[in-house]
Amino acid sequence: MALEESRVELTEEKMEKMAILPDNNNNSDQHETTPKSKKKGGIITMPFIIVNEAFEKVASYGLLPNMIFYLMNVYHLEAAKGVIVLSLWSGISNALAIVGGFLSDSYFGRFRVIAFGTFCSLLGTSLLWLTSVVPALKPAPCAKSSSESCSSATPIQFLVLFGSFGLISIGAGCVRPCSLAFGADQVSNKDNPNNERVLDSFFNWYYASTGLATIIALTVIVFIQDKFGWPIGFGVPVCLMVLSLVAFFFGSPLYVHVKVKDSLFIGMFQVPVAAFRKRNVILPPLDAEELFFGGNNGSAKKVPSDNLRCFNKACVIVDPENDLKPDGSPSKPWSLCTVERVENLKSILRIMPMWTTGIMMLVAMNNSYTTLQAKSMNRHISPKFEIPAGSFTVFSVVTITFWVAFYDRAVVPLMSKFCGMPRGLTPKVRMGLGLLLSCVALIVAAIVESVRRKAAIKEGLQDNPRGVLDMSAMWLVPQLVLLGLAEGLNAVGQIEFYYSHLSKSMSSIAMAIFTLGMAVSSIVGTLLVELVDTITSTGGKISWLSSNLNKGHVDYYYWLVAILCFINFVYFLVCCRLFGSSGSHTSHKKSDDDIVEHESEKGIMAYLSHQCFILNLLPGSKMGFTALNSSTAPAN
Repeated sequence: MALEESRVELTEEKMEKMAILPDNNNNSDQHETTPKSKKKGGIITMPFIIVNEAFEKVASYGLLPNMIFYLMNVYHLEAAKGVIVLSLWSGISNALAIVGGFLSDSYFGRFRVIAFGTFCSLLGTSLLWLTSVVPALKPAPCAKSSSESCSSATPIQFLVLFGSFGLISIGAGCVRPCSLAFGADQVSNKDNPNNERVLDSFFNWYYASTGLATIIALTVIVFIQDKFGWPIGFGVPVCLMVLSLVAFFFGSPLYVHVKVKDSLFIGMFQVPVAAFRKRNVILPPLDAEELFFGGNNGSAKKVPSDNLRCFNKACVIVDPENDLKPDGSPSKPWSLCTVERVENLKSILRIMPMWTTGIMMLVAMNNSYTTLQAKSMNRHISPKFEIPAGSFTVFSVVTITFWVAFYDRAVVPLMSKFCGMPRGLTPKVRMGLGLLLSCVALIVAAIVESVRRKAAIKEGLQDNPRGVLDMSAMWLVPQLVLLGLAEGLNAVGQIEFYYSHLSKSMSSIAMAIFTLGMAVSSIVGTLLVELVDTITSTGGKISWLSSNLNKGHVDYYYWLVAILCFINFVYFLVCCRLFGSSGSHTSHKKSDDDIVEHESEKGIMAYLSHQCFILNLLPGSKMGFTALNSSTAPAN
């Protein structure tokens, strides 16, 4: 999805940034060579783009932490049903992030997609705000005398609520995948001798504004909702989205617009279709280079590899006169693909087992029960101030931010000096450590919840789910810190693993794979919560995931997820063993120019890991940087 396009020279120091830098060669649709068009873009456009992205993040992120309370207290959903709704919202949002990037790269361009997404986000937040101020759009409040008198929402009321969620997801799916790349389009100018410094300045300001926006969303916006209620708490994000839209359009006369390109994503689908169409074709020997379509772009890959031979038929030339145009390009791209494209698909299929190992950890990250636990505990840090329950996720955000900086600045240099490991721990080691830490975090969460539940029962709060027990909510911090460390290790390890085992031209696919994992984890988490809630409530029993945490057993749920995470860790070890034994078959051996050096990864990987955690943790959110621009690769 659209984070990036490659530009300038292939140096090791800037390989990672190349993936997000635009290619200014013949890609701009500025008005040909008029002097006026050359004045477009530049640093003057940075404030408009950064304000658009930052305000969108504050608005949307600020809605998420307390949304479980809105669903339970206003729409009278059970806790399990609320978690399911938010998990599905998260899954849809992540999927739309891939779609948004694809549409911007291949059809509409980034400006139109960002503008459309910002407008959709404004509509979504406005519609959500209306549900808090218009009585007809929400169920009647519960009678104070009995919880049994709560009326459920009507289908129309749910339609309006879920419609607002959908619009916000569409908006986020259009804005966040494109914003950074669109900014790079504006400030990148290879003819400028200070181009590198300008780009670095833009990246730094962009990442800083994103981090600040996240902190403000998780603290200030959540505090406003707790202190002043839903109408004001939802109204502030609406105002921010209005400012975001105005800021973006205000700078529109200054923007550079980059032309759309062919998408790598389409190419991945063309290979199996072409192979199926040629299923009856006999494969020629692999040394018959002239019978395979190597492409006309100077690709080094002239013949396919011997593994996954069924896909090799996609690049077999059956009839040169009919299969190829005079310029050497395929006359029917859905019937003939290049060898490189076939090998790219094989590379993806080879890493998929490793990809599946990250799904269970993302399931562990994405739940709202920590917020519900915090609500039932003593959150005061002074007699007059208490931390909002929805703001406890900030502990994990701060943890992962400091961990990434500490790892890059302290751990890696020490390992390089004393252990001879200049890049620190390998991606697979970090992935495994992250999986183990997630198990430990869930065990800690289960123990803390067991203690919290026993204390609530001892204080006579078993039948009072809104009661606050005299146990500090700071007991939840250790599990949040451990989850932050787990994500910082596993998520960044995953991304680096994909980058190191896929060709340089597939950076877009690498990020799309990670985003897809987040979407799948949301679906898996939804199914798990539904199964646990249904099975444990059979026969009239109280569900483990009851809205009354003091009667339910969320601790049992944590133990269950911890066991599943440990089984997943064992599965990860098996995948590492199998992947290691098949590593010699890979067709994408990295050249020196393809290796992403650790020094060049620091800023971007810090940003990626930071956003990964936030987007895994906050239900209904999506990946803000996901899937790099499919136009990073040259068309085959």
